[in-house]
Amino acid sequence: MLFSHDTEHALGNVVELVNTGPAATGDEHLPDLVALQALVERCEVSDARDLDDDDLQAVLRLRDRFHDVFRTPDDTGLTVRRINAIIAEARTMPHLTDHDDYDWHVHFSAPGSQLAERLAAECGIALAFVVAAGELDRLRVCEAPDCDRVLVDLSRNRCRRYCDSRTCGNRMHVAAYRARQREAAAG
Repeated sequence: MLFSHDTEHALGNVVELVNTGPAATGDEHLPDLVALQALVERCEVSDARDLDDDDLQAVLRLRDRFHDVFRTPDDTGLTVRRINAIIAEARTMPHLTDHDDYDWHVHFSAPGSQLAERLAAECGIALAFVVAAGELDRLRVCEAPDCDRVLVDLSRNRCRRYCDSRTCGNRMHVAAYRARQREAAAG
């Protein structure tokens, strides 16, 4: 394991959040509070209740800022500034907790904080851990030519290229196979 369970969970959450946006998928997958609540449940974000339109708008703004982090992996300075700005604006208050049958772990957001602050703190710190570990190149945009979804490559040999091996990965492998077949038939 490269990162702690909590860090990997937060990295998965930031990917899930970014990939709900039109910049990543072409469509808005977080159009209302019902979709936001579904995201919270999928991502297992604790202590996120009574969400309102202000929460939705704050999460949408945060989503765009996180997407910008994935778009600049070759510029470490800019990436660090973006991550630091996200963390600085969140009310961070690291504390130990053992909720929901999980052993002791650290939360970086203040208890009772708004959803966007919680995501900014937890996911922002996780991204900071990636940078601090010298692993910035693990933050990627899918390499399929028609896909802008993001991913965090946590594979041992850093070989993950596509957001989903069943969709983009499979499409690209089939396209490469067909191209080889055409080339062999022509040659």
